[in-house]
Formats: sequence, C-alpha cells, structure tokens
Amino acid sequence: MNVRNLLNHDIVCKCGRTHRCDISTLEIGEGVLDKLTYAVEYYKSVLLVADGNTYTICGEHVESLLGSKLRAVCLFETTEPLVPDEAAIAEIETHLNCDVDFILGIGSGVINDLCKYVSFNHGIKSGIIATAPSMDGYASSGAALILGGMKVTHTTHAPDVIIGDVNILKNAPMSMIRSGYGDIIGKYSSLNDWKLSHLIRGEHLCRNIYDIVLQTTEDIRDSVTRIVAREPKAIENLMRALVLIGVTLTLAETTRPGSGSEHHLSHFFEIVGLINHQKHLTHGTDVAYTTILTAFMREQILKSEENDFCEEAADSRMQAWKHIYAFVADEVEKLQEEAGSYREDLKPIYREKWAEIKAILSECPSALECNRMMEAAGLHFSECIETYGEKKICDAMFYGKDLKNRYSVLWLYYAMFSGKSKAVNFQQL
Repeated sequence: MNVRNLLNHDIVCKCGRTHRCDISTLEIGEGVLDKLTYAVEYYKSVLLVADGNTYTICGEHVESLLGSKLRAVCLFETTEPLVPDEAAIAEIETHLNCDVDFILGIGSGVINDLCKYVSFNHGIKSGIIATAPSMDGYASSGAALILGGMKVTHTTHAPDVIIGDVNILKNAPMSMIRSGYGDIIGKYSSLNDWKLSHLIRGEHLCRNIYDIVLQTTEDIRDSVTRIVAREPKAIENLMRALVLIGVTLTLAETTRPGSGSEHHLSHFFEIVGLINHQKHLTHGTDVAYTTILTAFMREQILKSEENDFCEEAADSRMQAWKHIYAFVADEVEKLQEEAGSYREDLKPIYREKWAEIKAILSECPSALECNRMMEAAGLHFSECIETYGEKKICDAMFYGKDLKNRYSVLWLYYAMFSGKSKAVNFQQL
C-alpha cells in the first residue's frame, strides 16, 4: 500500500463512511531533510519546538533551512523524557505570537502530540521532523496527553508536514527502533480488540482499514533482523509502516485500528509510574510486552467455558482504584461512571456469542508467537517483570481498562477472572 494513495482526497468506503486524511508534505527516505525548505514554502512565520536531545540531532540544520521564516524556538532543556502535560503546553504557548502560522517539531511521539494539540487549538498547522521510527502516531490526528494526571487522547489534526530522513532515523537509539517494531506488532492485539468490540458492542468496523493495518503488520513482522541491523531500507520501510498506520487512524477518525488492550496496559504503566515517581519503559517497548501479555490473557479465556464468570464486588474494585491510582482515583471513577461500563451486564451477550468470541480470540497470534517476535528484536519479557514487578503487572491486567472508556478483551478477562485469585504464573510467558 502506497500511503500517498490515501492522502488529500475523499475515500468513499464500502464500510459506509467517507474517509479523509490531509497531509501536504510527506517525505521519507535518505537525505530528505533538505526538502523542508519547499515544505514550508507557503508559511510565513515558524515556531520551532524541540527538546535537549532532539535539538542536538538536527536543530541547527533545521534553523538554517527555515532561514528568515524562523520566528522563535521553544527548547525544552531537559534530556529526560518530556511529559506532555499542562506545563509543556503552556511553555509552547508562551512562544506563540500573532504572526506564527506554523509549529514545527523536532522529535517523535511527545513533541509531535504537543505540536498537534497547540496548533489545532490556535487554528494553525503543524509539522514534524521525525528523529526516531519509534511509534505510529506521526500521521494520526490524535494527540495523547497527560492532563489532570490522566492519559487523554484529543482529536486534533494530522501534521501538514512529515519528514523522516533515514540518515537521522537509522541512528536513533536502538531502544526507540525496537519500540517502533513493538508498536507495529501490537496491531495484532488492537485489531483483535476492534473486531471483538464490533461483535460485543456493535462498534463500527471498517474492513478496508482493518485489512490495511493487518497487511502492514505482516509486512514488517519478518523484517526484524534487518531493522535491528539498522539497514537503511529496512528502517525506511518501518517508518513508512508507522506513518501508514497513523494515516489509517486519521481516516478512521479513531485510534481503534492501532490502539487496544495492549495500549491500555502501556498507559497504565506510564500513569502509575508518574503517580509514584517510578520508572516506565518507552511507549512502544511497553506495547511490545503488553502484546505478549494480552495474547496470554486471550489464551486463558479460550481455556474457559461460557459460564465461567467470576467478577469481583464493586467495593473491592473501588479499594483497588484508590490504592493503585491514588490522587487520580476520583478521575478514574468519574470516567467509568460517565461511561456506564459497570452498569451494563454483558454476560448474557458473552454466553450468546461465545462461539464467535472464541473464533475471534483464536485469530490473534499466541503469546509464544508474540514472544518470539519480540525476542528477535531484542525485547525480552523478563525486562517487563524486572521493571514493574508481578504485582503491578497483575494490577494492569485487571484495572488498566479503567483508564479508558473503550471496550477491549480486558473487560471480558475481568468478568471471568477478577473474582478469583489474581496471582498469575508469568513463567508461562
């Protein structure tokens, strides 16, 4: 699939909806950074956004390419992971003035999301110079932020300019390259959740977008050796795949094709880590491990019978929320109360559609298969256990779903196992 065929025109789809994604400039390849001059030709005043790490990579060169169009630079001095919160948003906004008509980021996920969010709120466009093939949100219209201590995805707009110079991307930290591969493989889980939600909740499913994402995942799956060897063409293909999936998220007007239970668990580790000032892994690395974890959870469900439901009492769940989520527990409770997730008894639907549920869950690669894919990339599940510990991983399996109002296999797993012992034998992974 050539991503350009999906851009800048209405796609009247068999799913019954019309899809569209507008991106004026998309350049991925070796030496394409110098095309920035033409990409910003119609903009008059540019605000450049970077952090201490990303500016070092190509900041001065980007400034020279912008020339007189450069109005200001918002440089986050930190070399630690930047948190996309209210403070970061405010910092960018302090550099805006009335004549800035374009915000250009240098970075990957966080910088891109901040630029999309601020530009959208101020009625201007944004662009991104990618510094790592680390995640699939480059072309997405969603901006994942941490507001009020909660992970929130706001609908904004796709960047107008995306430039991925392979000469930069191939030199990204290996952890970020592995992260991008892990994010791609995570689509097996997110697609499975999308199909499951279509069956259980009647959620709209675009089969065309589903097939594009699945084929893209299959294409990247077996190129892992060349990716971790930093082969330029393999890195270019990985970046193209990440951008293509981001485009499908914009086309679908939802992150559903690329974000399901595996992302909910990843967000759990990030949010709980920030609450308790504890380490969390990069987004794609977390997604890699939680893809293995959600595959394991599907297998446990497949071993069960249609009447094996055992859901914990509400007061037990509320206690767990207070213990795990601390000062954001009230926000979690409010989110789920507004969503009405616990007021709806889905067990009759589960029983009625049990055979179809099992058929869908069986389509996802096994935990063993997922583990082999990740190990080929140098990602070992033992790192997940060492970083988070078995207790936090178990908490994620049962309560990570509560950070979102979206249905996934986590809800089915909770209905079947939350009233039983929450001990899990991770040696099976």
